[in-house]
Amino acid sequence: MSEAATTRILLADDHTLVRRGVRLILDGEADLTVVAEAGDGAEAVEQARAQQPDLAVLDIAMPRLTGLQAARELSRAQPGLRILILTMYDNEQYLFEALKAGACGYVLKSVADRDLVEACRAAMRDEPFLYPGAVTALIRHYLDHTRDGDTIPGRPVTDREEEVLKLVAEGHTSQQIADMLVISVKTVERHRANLLHKLGLKDRLELTRYAIRTGLIEP
Repeated sequence: MSEAATTRILLADDHTLVRRGVRLILDGEADLTVVAEAGDGAEAVEQARAQQPDLAVLDIAMPRLTGLQAARELSRAQPGLRILILTMYDNEQYLFEALKAGACGYVLKSVADRDLVEACRAAMRDEPFLYPGAVTALIRHYLDHTRDGDTIPGRPVTDREEEVLKLVAEGHTSQQIADMLVISVKTVERHRANLLHKLGLKDRLELTRYAIRTGLIEP
């Protein structure tokens, strides 16, 4: 296959050994090549901006920005970029959030050696790729919410609130969060208060538990 037809890939995962293994799978194909790596979601966004890849393969649970947060940002900033989520989580909530964030595929790490190459090629054909269990989950979810005329519920928090939530759960102070997000401490505190109210939670500990349950941070 000619060089012009080679798909240029950004690979983001916070575990070096995982990135190394996935890179071996991808670089072993004549039509796929990894042109950039990132150890967290924020670095993935930076690398995508610098390298302009055709496809981003993102882990979910990463520092600074999760793969889902990075996917939302990349979808807005680079709408032509295809995005795959590569994760250990066989979890319906993560699956739905990934699709809403702009991902065109959801691949489990446990079967990456079998599915990832096919998922990459499907993404470049503008075709979705889901493992069989994910397809079943989507159909069940749709039927459950439409049987009585219900609409699919949206996310309970905004993108900015989610950023604050993740950083709070990681143990950062309000001043540190303000510095990282380039906002005021007062704004951080307002976001935190809004989060507690929206989610019906009482304190930082419950926010942290919620962040773990929704995949923003690892336990």
